Amino acid sequence: MSNNQKKQLTPVQQEYQDLEKQKETKRPVVKNCIKAFFTGGIICLIGQAIQLFYIYYFNFTDQTAGNPTVGTMIFIAMLLTGFGVYDRIAQFGGAGSAVPVTGFGNAVISACIEHRTEGFVLGVGGNMFKLAGSVILFGTFSAFVIAAIKTILIQWGGL
Repeated sequence: MSNNQKKQLTPVQQEYQDLEKQKETKRPVVKNCIKAFFTGGIICLIGQAIQLFYIYYFNFTDQTAGNPTVGTMIFIAMLLTGFGVYDRIAQFGGAGSAVPVTGFGNAVISACIEHRTEGFVLGVGGNMFKLAGSVILFGTFSAFVIAAIKTILIQWGGL
């Protein structure tokens, strides 16, 4: 709280603010960052193993193995969310489990599970892309803008 805001508080409010600051639980930021780093790293390691599986056993190239790998990772995250395992991973790893593409799958299926009692159409279908819809929208729009810029640069700059 800034000094100007603190000056506007009554003495009782200032005393409460000081007491609250003393009683506040200190968060282990470094420990949480390390846990998130390793959780995200393990998820990415699994993704890399799946990609290599597609390359070696299904004759994909490095460029073409990406899409089935992403689809498989999202499917695995959705399956683990349905069984309640991904929630434990997310509780341990924090942002390390939310940032990879598996966090997208978890967000989609969590909304479905939460609203399944409202029925398939209004519950599951209506709420499936509540959170993920904005990701899809802005991801598609960003891809369009980048492709337009790249096309213009290629036409004018000869890149």
